[in-house]
Amino acid sequence: MAAQLLPVGPALGVATALLLVAGAAVAGLGRLGHGPAVLRAGLRAVLQLAAVALVITWVAGSMWTSSAFVLLMFTVAVRTAGRRMVPSGPGWTWAALPIGAGVLPVLLLLLGSGLLPFQGLSVIPVAGILTGGALTATSLAGRRALDELTQRRGEVEAALALGFEERDARLEICRTAAATSLVPALDQTRTVGLVTLPGAFVGMLLGGASAVEAGAVQLFVLVALLAVEAVAVVVVLELVGRGVVSR
Repeated sequence: MAAQLLPVGPALGVATALLLVAGAAVAGLGRLGHGPAVLRAGLRAVLQLAAVALVITWVAGSMWTSSAFVLLMFTVAVRTAGRRMVPSGPGWTWAALPIGAGVLPVLLLLLGSGLLPFQGLSVIPVAGILTGGALTATSLAGRRALDELTQRRGEVEAALALGFEERDARLEICRTAAATSLVPALDQTRTVGLVTLPGAFVGMLLGGASAVEAGAVQLFVLVALLAVEAVAVVVVLELVGRGVVSR
């Protein structure tokens, strides 16, 4: 029997509930403006994970249903990242471009090279990890770039007055802020094994894999995430620079 990181039982449920309430309470008392959002996010996670647990075995049994599930993940990621960038209007749909540009080539490379088995139980988690990384990078880069352009509008106008093209003027102002979206992925990669032991590594160890095998897979995941997120940030910057995504 494989080892278990946390024993699933009533104690785990109580601890999870207490932590969720504590997180919401601290956010509320600290006037962070996200107290109710923390609670709602936790409750949504409960419902969504319960639903996934019920259907994942059936979905993974066929590549058709697995592909549909991956498409659903992609759609939710696009809407989530898009709405973070552009809260209203149809502009949020452009988030499909950076997320797709980051994730699709890596998935095709893995499947085409045979490194990733053409099976639902293999494709779904890898696609989920990569899509999640692209979602975070797209959301952060888009918000930071657009916020920077809003706050420093006068500097954009000054650059235009100096003869900059509109795209170049915008990028000159927002590129540095958007680039900070890569910092979480960079920090995770730099400190892996020293500060954190990521999920893929721990999961493979608990599943019976050797430390070398787990380390190799985790290294690939981290490097792939860096590539995916870098592509997503560059594409977001291009969209913002050209005025395709704006507020």
